[in-house]
Amino acid sequence: MRFLIVTHAIHKSVENKIFSYEPYVREMNLWGKYVKNIKIVSPVSQESISSIESSYTHKNIILSKVPKFNILNMYDILKTTFKIPVICIQIFKGMLWADHIHLRCPGNIALLGCFIQILFPFKPKTIKYAGNWDPDSKQPLSYRVQKKILANTFLTRNCKVLVYGEWPNQSKNIIPFFTASYTVNEIESIHKKGLSKRIHFIYVGSFSEGKQPLLSVKTIENLIKNGYDVQLDMYGNGQKFIEVKNYIAKKSLEKNIVLHGNQTKEIVKEAFKISHFLIFISKSEGWPKVVAEAMFWKCLPISSKVSCVPYMLDFGKRGILVANDCNVEKISLTIINSLKNKKEYYKKVINAQKWAHTFTLEKFDSEIQKLLS
Repeated sequence: MRFLIVTHAIHKSVENKIFSYEPYVREMNLWGKYVKNIKIVSPVSQESISSIESSYTHKNIILSKVPKFNILNMYDILKTTFKIPVICIQIFKGMLWADHIHLRCPGNIALLGCFIQILFPFKPKTIKYAGNWDPDSKQPLSYRVQKKILANTFLTRNCKVLVYGEWPNQSKNIIPFFTASYTVNEIESIHKKGLSKRIHFIYVGSFSEGKQPLLSVKTIENLIKNGYDVQLDMYGNGQKFIEVKNYIAKKSLEKNIVLHGNQTKEIVKEAFKISHFLIFISKSEGWPKVVAEAMFWKCLPISSKVSCVPYMLDFGKRGILVANDCNVEKISLTIINSLKNKKEYYKKVINAQKWAHTFTLEKFDSEIQKLLS
């Protein structure tokens, strides 16, 4: 089978190996097990490989480079008018070549792919919509357009659209799906984490405006002011990293908040094992892997009510849900109430771990095989 991937994910080619963002590559390596040849249409970077990138394991991969683009201002729009024909030609050629078309949505490159796939109604397709499929959520116009095309069974034929969560009144090609990070062999007994000494919090994700890392920092600061012995370990990087770092220094919080930057999956996994809470108040998500990963290691998520997170946390039975616009005081109060009710905390932790253990890489692999059969 000739398998085409159309994605906005940045790829890098080094010493005959192709690299990209590690969680994405880890998933695509599973898809690759069941196909003979792969062609990837994506932007390509010449930068060095980072600690959060890994390589494809497939031996027969063609990387078809296209320019990345955005339409944030008039200058970008002008440049994009010259780029789009080049990108469309590469996507069209890739779809002609392919036996199976796989789009990674949402994204600018995938937006073009959504239009071009209409021209191939008889070719089998899978489309992974990794963003928020919630019909009531406010989203950019390009995202809404992609969702409209994908949900239209006349425009998008012979296709399975994989979305996170279960939503009412969906077309027949919309399939609730999930993702996974760990194998069955990684399931292990995690000791009961006592709540009588220092309480450990963890933040994992990009330091971006949408993930609100500073809100997590200020929440820990507020808990310290209320007399709680707490520590926050933060993993990740991004445009807000310096702002967060400066705030921690300004408020002399270095003894309680540690910035680790980007780290490997194994280092983060060990951090989950000793953490009591994941604090992750994001404005927008698809299936937040970090939430499922925390649950896997008896680390209770504190998360906003976005996308399928309420479904993942069983509306509060497997974690702590806060309003999307929740402030520091309300988040702190929610945490304090959880610490006071230890029995309820441990009950949620067990519920969360049992649920997370059902979504292993083996199950994920099995579902992918079914999609390609």
